[in-house]
Amino acid sequence: MPSSSDSPHIPVLLRPILAHLAPIKGVWLDGTLGAGGYARALLDAGAEQVIGLDRDPLALEMAQDWAAEYGNRLRLVAGNFAQLDEHAGDLVDGVVLDLGVSSMQLDQAERGFSFAKDGPLDMRMSQSGPSARDLVNEADEGVLADILYHFGEERASRRIARTIVRERQVAPIETTLHLAGIVSGCLPRPKPGQSHPATRSFQALRIAVNAEFDALVAGLEAAERALKPGGKLAVVSFHSMEDRVVKRFLTARAGQGGRANRFAPEAPEETPRFRLIERRGVSADDEELALNPRARSARLRMAERLDGPAEPVDRQGLGLPRLALEKPR
Repeated sequence: MPSSSDSPHIPVLLRPILAHLAPIKGVWLDGTLGAGGYARALLDAGAEQVIGLDRDPLALEMAQDWAAEYGNRLRLVAGNFAQLDEHAGDLVDGVVLDLGVSSMQLDQAERGFSFAKDGPLDMRMSQSGPSARDLVNEADEGVLADILYHFGEERASRRIARTIVRERQVAPIETTLHLAGIVSGCLPRPKPGQSHPATRSFQALRIAVNAEFDALVAGLEAAERALKPGGKLAVVSFHSMEDRVVKRFLTARAGQGGRANRFAPEAPEETPRFRLIERRGVSADDEELALNPRARSARLRMAERLDGPAEPVDRQGLGLPRLALEKPR
């Protein structure tokens, strides 16, 4: 989720989650533990147990400061929510997913997620595997341009990629501010109120480094497998591409078909696996926005698991960015 120094680590859209999914009971899985806001709220609302899952070792380390007060009602697990059903073991009563980068990750310059603070160009949520530095300094120009365009919707992707390749021939691009400066030099100066010029490029690189769309679709499928009939699913996303994928997944799994775009054929109706809760999704109200401005871009979608069989989804119909449908290059 986006960060704000004025309101750090506030769980976004928590009130509507608790209100629409009440009563909170049984076993829940928080697939993106982060700073623990959702897990703690679920426990306080009546969940018998919460499985707190995160692929970031730091999140699990920080949870030790508050986990003891819940005893065995909280089970901490290291892992990716793409395999949340395996980590859950038995069927669960609810799953909550808060997509994207957490505020505590953004707040730490050494993690390399933020262009607001200088740090090593990293962006790895799991703190393992190839980093953003590797991608920026080693990927072909065409690959970089595709990543920026398809994952960041950056219209100047080719200009930025060309400049990155030219600059890395002079010296390796090692830090967040170095990259942010390169991207900013390719774009017009922002007008008051507009986002930083590097916003889209940093988003795109982070998505690519962490294979976030692959994890999102796999996580939605895993949630379908993990939930018992009557179980609840809540997914909070922070940009339109993620929300589009979640919306189309749940619409299809509710047996309502739909199109990837207006020119595509109508998708065949499926056996319902979910019932939609609040069909249009939920955004932050004025009260939440006043307390937590980073909730402005958040969108909550919820559904109740039915007894239809869990099966792999047709990814072509989810509106994934084209690059996410291709084999890695």
